[in-house]
Amino acid sequence: MEQRYYTVAKVAEMLDIHEKTIQRYIREGKLRATKVGKAWRISGHDLSLFVNENKTKVSEDDICKQKSKRIMVSSVVDIDVSDMGEGMSIINMLTATLNSKPKEYGKSTMNAQFIEQESKVRVMLYGNVKFTENIMWILSNYNND
Repeated sequence: MEQRYYTVAKVAEMLDIHEKTIQRYIREGKLRATKVGKAWRISGHDLSLFVNENKTKVSEDDICKQKSKRIMVSSVVDIDVSDMGEGMSIINMLTATLNSKPKEYGKSTMNAQFIEQESKVRVMLYGNVKFTENIMWILSNYNND
């Protein structure tokens, strides 16, 4: 009987887990794999053992992280301000927040502008749920100071 081997990408697809997570499981010894050249190959037998042992104990945390990376949010927020100084203060605060963002926020972006005619700051956000949630929390608490 011929042994079947799978690539990291194929195993990730089959288990609906990110490839990096599969590679981490291999590094940590949770999933047995064989190095072929520069790539890893997982035998069908080892994959079965992994799935049965873990009952896809593939940590729920890992799955949640992957799902949250797949959900991206775009938002436009208009904030009424009293003057340009207050508007620039908000923009600077948000820029500082974005510049110190943790890795789990992924490739999130923010554009902000002060609209003088309307006395408002317009903030355009694009990012994962955690990033958007954090920025919205910051904005909602800005006026509560």
